[in-house]
Amino acid sequence: MASAKQNKINRRNFLKTIGAAGLTPAFGGVTKGLASAEAVTGPSEANAGQEQKKAKFPQVLKRKLGKTGVEVPCLALGTIFDTVQNQTVLKKAFQRGVTYWDTAPDYAGPNSELGIGKFISKNPEVRKKLFISTKASDATSIANVEKSLQDSLKRLNTNYIDLYHIMDYVVRPGFSGHGLSDPTQLTDELKQWVQSAKKRKLIRFFGFPTHKNMAKCLAVASKLDWIDVIMTVYSFRLRLDAKMQAAIEACHKAGIGLIAMKIQGYPQELKTEEEKKLVGYFRQRGLTEVQAKIKVVLQDQRFSSACVRMENVGILTENVSAVLDKTKLTQTDMEVFEEYTQATCNGYCAGCAHICDSALPVGFQQGQVSDIMRYLMYYNSYDDKARARELFAQIPRNVRNKLLNIDYSAAEARCPQCIPIGKLIVEAVSKLT
Repeated sequence: MASAKQNKINRRNFLKTIGAAGLTPAFGGVTKGLASAEAVTGPSEANAGQEQKKAKFPQVLKRKLGKTGVEVPCLALGTIFDTVQNQTVLKKAFQRGVTYWDTAPDYAGPNSELGIGKFISKNPEVRKKLFISTKASDATSIANVEKSLQDSLKRLNTNYIDLYHIMDYVVRPGFSGHGLSDPTQLTDELKQWVQSAKKRKLIRFFGFPTHKNMAKCLAVASKLDWIDVIMTVYSFRLRLDAKMQAAIEACHKAGIGLIAMKIQGYPQELKTEEEKKLVGYFRQRGLTEVQAKIKVVLQDQRFSSACVRMENVGILTENVSAVLDKTKLTQTDMEVFEEYTQATCNGYCAGCAHICDSALPVGFQQGQVSDIMRYLMYYNSYDDKARARELFAQIPRNVRNKLLNIDYSAAEARCPQCIPIGKLIVEAVSKLT
């Protein structure tokens, strides 16, 4: 476990390393990559040239999605925004081959799914070219999973979902089912429902997203033959996590398709000295910090795609440029990310909720503290203040009322990241209430 002293040393080392790293740009610039389709290597490269000639715009390349037999774009559109009012992003994404769209019933209220449904209604011929994933995020039982699916089909204006994700669906007061964190919920009953939904041709593939206890969830799923795809938090910060790497490898060998999300690996506070240095370093290499972080993930061939929230055309263009640019990150670039990770680790929750859970007093539900820190990240790093407050408000009032009266020192002592949990809880209460 890193100490506060060690973290200070890491910060000093990072600033020295990034300042001394080669100043000659290693990249020819992002815009130059728009003229090339050789960017992200993968199984579709052989056909890439023909596809590019047919398309009006350069197309994001595709990779095989595990054992499913299908290929998906290596960049996926995360639609955690109102697509009813933002049809332009959907149109531009489709034009550039970003045809994997990830949504959920509670994204922008129902307006993420409704907006995609609106797009399909106006352009019915595009449905067969889209790969749509959504989630049972409002389900609290297997019966509710079925209802959630049926409701999503209506909102999306489609008769099938390409990839359907399960969330934590066991009823727990105040527990946010924003992903799967407890693999014991992958039951035979759920397996039977999945088989039924596939037989009825309502879903093509099945899986789950996971934000916390990721390594455990992936490790368990790797032994199950009915999990097709997993969307997991993965960024440059988790490249050095041995348990996470072992679980990813197990899923890869089992043929489970892997999708990376939350790839930016934001700390709780941005614009630190380390953050500014990182931004400056990659600008010298012709990349934005965001583009470099996408490249880190996609250079790992075990991942089929990186799902990124892209609520405007500017962000979409920036990210498409990153995956079209054919130059790989160098070893020096990777070392810079490693140094940055070590220097800023105490500002980033790595999702190992079971560790801090074990040190909290009776009355807290599994993962509640890590959930709160994630909501604070939405507020600080994603500038998604409304969603952060909405999610925080779902925590029972009696729990929220005692957040400032808890001693978090035991949880802080066990945290591998040395996160100042108590300080962040105080900040969360102040900003999200």
